[in-house]
Amino acid sequence: MWYIGHGVWLASIQMAETTDKTAKESSKRTSGQRRLGASFILVEHMLATSITLPIEMMRAAESAALVRDRNAIRLNIATAGVARDPVPTRSGFLLQPDLTLDEIAHTDMVILPALWRNPRPIVRRNPQLVEWLQTLHSKGCILIAVGTGACFLAEAGLLDGKPATTHWHYFDQFERDYPNVLLKRRYFITQANNKYCAASVNAVADLTVHFIHRTYGAVIANHVERNFSHEIRRNYEATSFFDDKHRYHPDEDIVQAQIWLQQHVQKPVVLADVAKKFGMSVRTFNRRFKDATDKTPLQFLQELRIDMAKDLLQTSNLSIAEIAWQVGYQDMSYFAQLFRKILATTPGQYRATVRAKLFSAG
Repeated sequence: MWYIGHGVWLASIQMAETTDKTAKESSKRTSGQRRLGASFILVEHMLATSITLPIEMMRAAESAALVRDRNAIRLNIATAGVARDPVPTRSGFLLQPDLTLDEIAHTDMVILPALWRNPRPIVRRNPQLVEWLQTLHSKGCILIAVGTGACFLAEAGLLDGKPATTHWHYFDQFERDYPNVLLKRRYFITQANNKYCAASVNAVADLTVHFIHRTYGAVIANHVERNFSHEIRRNYEATSFFDDKHRYHPDEDIVQAQIWLQQHVQKPVVLADVAKKFGMSVRTFNRRFKDATDKTPLQFLQELRIDMAKDLLQTSNLSIAEIAWQVGYQDMSYFAQLFRKILATTPGQYRATVRAKLFSAG
């Protein structure tokens, strides 16, 4: 029996791979190097890129992270099928599963592929996979479905009363087949607790970058994004539907502070004055902000400003000095230093990269 990783992906702490056959043996290894497990499911007539692209992106993230820190989290990635037999894909070539579903006792994350054309016959031929997903869900595993792969989650009853999305061509059919699911036609990505749906291969690429960010940080996430997609990507937050209790936190004062910072991001901001505005000492403000958002107020403000700077670099001809001023920094050298710290590239290099395909000589 295989244990693919140990723990929950989003936590990104205290995780260890366990490949031993008993819980007693596996517990001896949890003090070792942290590992995260991802199981990619292989199903007949799947779109191979819905699985191979996230795998390659995750491997690139792991490699880049280990260059920076040899103790960085390692990934334990495996492909799995109902049986060990090679699985035919839509493109005509075969993919060989590393494991069968029965051989996986635990995994941190399961990724279900997109299916080509009508998904119903494939879903009905795989009741063992549907039952297995129910078991994994009961253990707190993160479940991700790409395109029509969402039908597996819906068939398992895991999306009843929950938001979901799928490939646009199957919206009507999906709604008829699973009327208890809250289909979100306007969104490319949905989240409900630990269940995610990505409407397309491009959407799962965005989602993969999001998970890389949560695991390895912004520098590694931006490195992977630049290497796999030179064109301007959609903003993850703007194209996603979140279960409220996961997107938002209950500290209303901090919510209001976040809104205030978003509204005043281009103006000079003194965080001590912001704390006072919301009736807190600086120490209390910092603590409550960090508890609610997992970021300090300064980090939150800096990321807002750098995100705005990215948009201006992509869409305007303003000079870098002008962009620095537009996003609230009078010192261009400090802005450039901060930009490089967060994105691991200079503003000029970033502009050249994202515009390479948009403004080609041909």
